[in-house]
Amino acid sequence: MSIKPLLLRATFAALLASSTAVAATKPVPAAALIAAVDAPARSAANRARDPYRHPAQTLAFFGVKPGMSVVEIWPGGGYFTEILAPAIGPRGKLYAAIGLPEDEGKAGTAIAKANAKYSASLVYANTRVTPMGKGHYDIAPAGSADMVLTFRNVHNWMNDGFAPDAFRAFYRALKPGGVLGLEEHRLPEDRTQDPKGEQGYVKQSLVIAMAEKAGFKLAGTSEINANPRDHADYPKGVWTLPPTYAEGDKDRARYAAIGESDRMTLRFVKPR
Repeated sequence: MSIKPLLLRATFAALLASSTAVAATKPVPAAALIAAVDAPARSAANRARDPYRHPAQTLAFFGVKPGMSVVEIWPGGGYFTEILAPAIGPRGKLYAAIGLPEDEGKAGTAIAKANAKYSASLVYANTRVTPMGKGHYDIAPAGSADMVLTFRNVHNWMNDGFAPDAFRAFYRALKPGGVLGLEEHRLPEDRTQDPKGEQGYVKQSLVIAMAEKAGFKLAGTSEINANPRDHADYPKGVWTLPPTYAEGDKDRARYAAIGESDRMTLRFVKPR
């Protein structure tokens, strides 16, 4: 056998080993992310969710860094907000794009309450409240954000009929090259998708299609938040599982053993 085929085979083997190593590599959180996750100011209730939500690895996969301008969509109880604000630091800017009540007259009250909550702590000195809901998409100045992040929300927008508008709003807020980081309860691809997402689960292929229709390009997927024990078929949807336990004490031990839902973790980019 000539030397050239041997060299080609050796080169191919080296490339294969290299690609396998890269595929198996998990994102390594930077010091700022680790410090934010370990901060004593975080609530005990939120810390209890860390083994299921892998916050440092998830935010590292999205690419969160100090000094960024980040929009968090529907921060809710603040699980990720209390990590993001210190992680991006005083040079960064965090937009907390809160969900608005259907009653237009109560929207101002919701924003005022959120402003009061964030202004009460120096942790959120870099945080500004913006609206995010049907007909309200001014989540950040157009083309200003380095990153838009959303966690387990797509099914809600499907149910309320404005999922396409939400993705367009994210695209509009981001700078060219900006990142949309998304996590959602995952429905197996061989199952029938409820177009309103009322069980809380969405096919990964559908989420990717919605994002791409808005102009995004898929830049990466991760199994950081995968849970093969979740079969996505429960009496009260995803809320049957922890931490909600929608059925109360009924079969609670079984649901606790399953843990939180199986989740897709996707990173999209707005083309330059």
